[in-house]
Amino acid sequence: MIVVTGATGNVGRPLTQALAAAGEQVTAVSRHRGQVPDGVRHLSADLAEPALLAPALAGAKALFLLLSGNLHAPDARPTDIIDLAAASGVRRVVLLSSQGVATRPFGPSRVAMRGVEDALRNSGPDWAVLRPGGFASNALAWAESVRARGTVAAPFGDVGVPVVDPADIAAVAAACLLEDRHAGGVYELTGPQVITPRRQAQAIAAALGSPVRFHELTRDEAKAGMARFVPIELADDTLDIISAPNPAELRISPDVERVLGRAPASFDDWVARHVAAFR
Repeated sequence: MIVVTGATGNVGRPLTQALAAAGEQVTAVSRHRGQVPDGVRHLSADLAEPALLAPALAGAKALFLLLSGNLHAPDARPTDIIDLAAASGVRRVVLLSSQGVATRPFGPSRVAMRGVEDALRNSGPDWAVLRPGGFASNALAWAESVRARGTVAAPFGDVGVPVVDPADIAAVAAACLLEDRHAGGVYELTGPQVITPRRQAQAIAAALGSPVRFHELTRDEAKAGMARFVPIELADDTLDIISAPNPAELRISPDVERVLGRAPASFDDWVARHVAAFR
């Protein structure tokens, strides 16, 4: 049995599908009930209460750990989940971490995530750590405004980073869960090219075949919007990166291709698969 947390999200959903297609028994964990593949067990649980995971982890061989927004808050204890997994006999844990752990090690949310990585390394089970940069799927936050007003609103319109397709993150996670050769691996996951928010809006417009206007937000406006969904420390750390990425954050990592044997998908590839969300 493999347990997938965040199983109905942009990474967890394709990961659950990939594991089920590989013939694995899977328990999908999310806060709210969502659609899962046939034969996959679903458990509703809030990871802020790790004890709720105990029924899923009993007898599990592996865990994919995705920390939701509230687990990045200063008073959260995500390492309790790792302790519970080890105590339950889980033999492998794959952690979805963040590129910023290496590129911005002193940001408050990055310090906390480094602590989670360190706890995992010392916990006993085999482990692998995935450190993605920005997600292509963050563009889904624009879907409503594109549908209603033909507008994308984002800060730092001409500053780009190599955003990664969550399906590629999921494929790498599946490999790390299923293949012994990835034990102890730390993988930085990016897309194949640096792309700005303004260029992302153009890609959406091209896929739709209709104009999309770009509206540039101030940092404060963007922070206020992000703070509705994630702790303020994480919002600030993220805005620091996307406003002025350093050379390490602009680097195109070879790790997706190294693990999967193919190049990572581009933002245009991602939009082509998700264009219906913007119609």
